[in-house]
This record gives sequence, structure tokens and C-alpha cells, in this order.
Amino acid sequence: MSALREFLDDIVADTDAVFLFSPSASLYQSFEDDDTEVVVIAPENTVDAETFVELPLEFTNMADRIRFGVEGALEQEYVEEDADVVCIGDVFDDTPDSIVRVQVAEFSPSGVYGLFVNSRAEPSVINDVLDVAIELGKKGQKGKPVGALFVVGDAGKVMNKSRPLSYNPFEKSHVHVGDPIVNVMLKEFSRLDGAFVISDGGKIVSAYRYLEPSAEGVDIPKGLGARHMAAGAVTRDTNAIAIVLSESDGLVRAFKSGELILEVDPEEY
Repeated sequence: MSALREFLDDIVADTDAVFLFSPSASLYQSFEDDDTEVVVIAPENTVDAETFVELPLEFTNMADRIRFGVEGALEQEYVEEDADVVCIGDVFDDTPDSIVRVQVAEFSPSGVYGLFVNSRAEPSVINDVLDVAIELGKKGQKGKPVGALFVVGDAGKVMNKSRPLSYNPFEKSHVHVGDPIVNVMLKEFSRLDGAFVISDGGKIVSAYRYLEPSAEGVDIPKGLGARHMAAGAVTRDTNAIAIVLSESDGLVRAFKSGELILEVDPEEY
């Protein structure tokens, strides 16, 4: 650790902040004694850091962790948009082994922080649904592009603001998104019309739902169609979030509180 710290002294010297991902108490203490701003990004604030960004998921990709940390630190005004930060985390095991220096301005807002934070649905459920949409966007349905709409959280209210288009294959089941077999089912049913409704905890409540909230006042980017308008409307009128796979351009978009907060190209994710 001492060798790592000596190496870090030169790197950290002229930066605006250090982001520590799930640090040990000793590592945090060694930086807390410096004048540099230290932001802890972790599932829990076990080191009682004054500047802390809760990481709702253990993102396996370090780049995803950094992006979430940057957006969270900006949201909580721990750093400025022109800040230069050093990120210290682990890639290969549970001890710090990676150092990445980034400029906050290089990260265009993706909405990933807003998607997971303060949403009613569990972060892991949101992540599982996002993964299904992205995988479907990459492969399509039997090689052909397909559109899909997933409404996650506040399922009771969503059901009250929608009606069935066909028989609900999940009516008497207790299956949850994230199960590999269930994910295959979701991809297969996505070729039919209607939205999937998924509970806060990931239970698939229904398929083939026609969303009925009024779209009046919903502002979505030009060129987006009925699925996106329905996603904006239902998230405005409920505490759900909606994830849409566009059949026309292949992008995955997420809506929350009636607004578009995330746009992802499945081929680049």
C-alpha cells in the first residue's frame, strides 16, 4: 500500500478531487488527511465520509462505476464540471489495483445516476430490465429489429392506468426478471404489442398492457413515437420508470417523472 501511496502523491497533487470506490478505512484515512477533496463511492458509507455517493449496484465495469460516480458527485455538487479527478478502485480483486485520471467535462450526462437513485423499484431490478432491453436491441427478434416497452415499479397504479390487449401469460405466475429463462420469455413476448409491467421487486405482473394515461403536456424529442410518448406519460402519472427499445433507431431510452433521462446505443454499451 505504501508503494501505491507514493505513486499516487504525484498523480493527485494537482487534481481537484479523489474518488475512492469502496475504500478500506486505512485508505480513506490516508487521503482524508490531505487537502484534496475526497469523494467515497460505495454501496455503504462504512468510513463515515462527509462526501459520499451511494453506489446502488456493484457495476462490474470500472468505466460504469466512474460514470455513475461522476454524475452523482456533480448532482450533489461535490465537484464542478471542469474538475480533474483521480479514481481509485478495484478491477481484479477486492483491493485497490486501478488508478484512472479523468476530466469530468469528458463525461456527457447519461442519466444513469437519476435512473437508479430515488426510484421506487429496486436498483437491481432496473439493471436487469435495462440488460434485457439492451440485449434485445443487439440481437432483435430472430435477427429483425424489435420495439419493446417495460414499465418498472408502482405496478398497482400502472395496472389501473392501463388495460389488457390480450391474455396475460404472467397472471398466475411468480416469475421475476433477471432469471435467464424468464429473460428469454420476455424477449419472445416482446414481438407482440403492449407494455410489460414489472413490480418494484422484479415480479412480472403483466404483458400486453395498453397504457392509457393522457399524453397531454408530455414533451419528448421529435421523431419518437407512441411507445416513447406512453413511457413519458405513465412515468409522469406514477412513480414508475419506463425503459423503451425503439424499433426504428434501435436505441434504448429510459423515462422517469415524465422526462427522458437516459439514452443508450446497445451496440456501444
